[in-house]
Amino acid sequence: MAKALFHKNQRVFVKPVGTWALVERVIPHWVKDVDQPLKVTYDVGLGREFVANELVSEGAMRETDKIEDEDDFLYENWRIHRAKARWQGAEANPSHPYPGTYPVIFTDEQDWGGWRVPGAEYDRDPARIEHQARMVVNAPDMLRLLKAVADFATEQPENCPNEILAISKRCAAILRHVYDVNEELEAELARAAG
Repeated sequence: MAKALFHKNQRVFVKPVGTWALVERVIPHWVKDVDQPLKVTYDVGLGREFVANELVSEGAMRETDKIEDEDDFLYENWRIHRAKARWQGAEANPSHPYPGTYPVIFTDEQDWGGWRVPGAEYDRDPARIEHQARMVVNAPDMLRLLKAVADFATEQPENCPNEILAISKRCAAILRHVYDVNEELEAELARAAG
């Protein structure tokens, strides 16, 4: 049985997205003839429902000594796993970078969430897919670096040459694009309507 850990209008940090949000709705999932909900999810206005372990309350963030700043949540441990190719063995195409396998990117600590590519797409250009997999795996590190550059230029503009200030503006624009889900959704709706 599940109990709600957060309440409506509570400010929470959304770990998968790396941003703060307000809980808009608490959604209990009920089963007939059971007194308590089986699970509780939370709508925070980011396009999908989140479970409690994906959210951290503002109070918990302050109280926890081991979490020193919210940047720790921006860095996730994404990794490439080599999955066995069901459509062909290692001997079928020795020109592949890793014959008989394809990359699967785990974005979850329990090794099950993530990204993968269809076999036909991998066979079309395996070197390109391997390159893309390495880029995706390193995306959290790159975002962290972008944030560090943008923060430094914002906090100490007098110590930055004009070139670094220009780069920091581009870093901030990329971070806004990654973390501002509502802006992206509005642009997509405008394209669909127009």
